[in-house]
Amino acid sequence: MARLTWTPIFLLALFAPVAHGQEVVHQDELLPPDRPEAWALQRSAATTLMTAFGEAPVLDRWHWLLSIDGGNIPRLSTEERRVGFNGEKIEDLNKSPVFARLRASIGLPGGWVGELGYTPPVGINGAKAHDLFDLAIGHRLVTHGNLTLSMRAFGQHGSVQGDITCPASLVGISDFELNPYGCQAPSNDRVTLNDYGIDLTAGLNHGPWHWHATGGVVRTELQAQVDALTFDVRDRSRLVANGTLHYGAIGVRRDIGRHWSLGTEVLYVPLHVRLGDGAARTEDSFTSLRLQVRYMH
Repeated sequence: MARLTWTPIFLLALFAPVAHGQEVVHQDELLPPDRPEAWALQRSAATTLMTAFGEAPVLDRWHWLLSIDGGNIPRLSTEERRVGFNGEKIEDLNKSPVFARLRASIGLPGGWVGELGYTPPVGINGAKAHDLFDLAIGHRLVTHGNLTLSMRAFGQHGSVQGDITCPASLVGISDFELNPYGCQAPSNDRVTLNDYGIDLTAGLNHGPWHWHATGGVVRTELQAQVDALTFDVRDRSRLVANGTLHYGAIGVRRDIGRHWSLGTEVLYVPLHVRLGDGAARTEDSFTSLRLQVRYMH
């Protein structure tokens, strides 16, 4: 996803064979929120959002519950993956069809509930999470008959690493049409997915069924640190995309016995992108179906 001009790349490629040591390109850039590279980073952040997944649970002090979250990541077309160099270069953004997280919640004094989320570093198609943690604290503000209103504050810190700008599938291919950027080795790019925000959840309970609707706002602090070898040139450019995301989710949970429950929700994150200088700003949002299996102690 690095933003580099063509001239430095080919000049460095031309003189690389006679240079003493490997040439390195390092360019930092702060992206506007609707640049294609920024859209790709925001979409990555959307896939990892730790939503409330329903109203704040009622937990006695120091009682706990465990859950496993999972959500689908819709596959992008070739043109949708053309985000590098302000919409010119195709990046390998279809790393995994799903995202998963382990989550633990504990009852705190005063009716508060604390949450800890963690994504294990399981490698999928050359990419894996790196120290990706989430923290949240929530409370039921209102309980009126079958209706509830909950509020939560949350944050995420960590990253995902993988061969995004130079996928392993291009290594060793000399055909310029297939490998136009001269990828010589799988890249080791790191996408930092830090965010923090708040959300409100309205709940409706009817027997074993628990319906919910959530709305939230998130401040994102996203970076893509490129580490790619192209045309004998080491690209170490860094892209920064800070901004604000809004999201909504609707879903339902079904109790299964005394301790277990199964929940599902649809997450929607509106996103916008401008494909090239002077192009119109278009909507290209993120929608995901999510599932959660929960065990309450």
